[in-house]
Amino acid sequence: STPPSQTILYDLITHHSSITMDPDELYTLRAQYWLGHYALCLDEAKTIARRPMSSALKEEREEFIQRAQLALGQPIAGGDTPALKALLIKSKYDAAVDESAKNAVVDEMKTLAAGDNSPSVQIFASQLYLSHGLTKDALVCVHAGSTMEHSSMALQIYLKLDRLDLASQELERLRQVDEDAVLTSLGAVHVALAGGSSTASDAAHHLNSLSEQYGPSPLLLNLSACANCMTGDYAEAETKLLECKREFQYADTDTLVNLIVCSQYLDKPADEYVKELMEAAPGHPFLAGLERVQGAFAREALKYKVAA
Repeated sequence: STPPSQTILYDLITHHSSITMDPDELYTLRAQYWLGHYALCLDEAKTIARRPMSSALKEEREEFIQRAQLALGQPIAGGDTPALKALLIKSKYDAAVDESAKNAVVDEMKTLAAGDNSPSVQIFASQLYLSHGLTKDALVCVHAGSTMEHSSMALQIYLKLDRLDLASQELERLRQVDEDAVLTSLGAVHVALAGGSSTASDAAHHLNSLSEQYGPSPLLLNLSACANCMTGDYAEAETKLLECKREFQYADTDTLVNLIVCSQYLDKPADEYVKELMEAAPGHPFLAGLERVQGAFAREALKYKVAA
């Protein structure tokens, strides 16, 4: 059976100045983005726009704005800094339809990343490479863990590679830096979910705390649904996912994928969700996998077809 979908790389944010997460003017802005509250992130950016802050923080604020816009499916302007150029390249990849166009965008990112080792550029490059299936290249960008964001990204990649041991080491690194940071809590959630039903309650504990403090978001609701699936409570998982679909209007492919999976476990039709996913993201990896399985089933079924 298909395991509950866990969102692929929740686009965790870079912290430019150092690996520490001391509160500053962008503290709330970062937290909102990390947790998937993209609209609230944009609202917070407007609220703090007139506050005095360093040029580095102003640049970082602009990155958050454009990343939130990308997450909401909105066009971005890019900019003159290497990080904003990398973001614009990432948006071009997301918009590319055929494989040759995607390959060209990946080459463009490789050229930029080769000449700039700043945390933002490396994390954006890592995300793009992972989307393109270049897992090793993605890990090379972040494996050193020079920022908490890099460690968070490495943790996700290790889980994708089924290396729970290495992901747990990255989580310990995050805890040593700041045990109460949002990134650390999210890392603990992912590691707990990867551990299966025996540690799903740990994930639920962290998710409840984050939801109580910051409110539910598509990210938190999907992760909570995954935790419910891990314990076999598919009905509650479906409830959370339907709440997410109802409350948040922009297309969220993780919600649709998880609803498809939940419907299978609940013996409910999933055709509506598959259709919505095809319309929202026709190139989604889940659809490619579904097509392969359906094709294999059809070919196997032919072997047992009884002649009329």
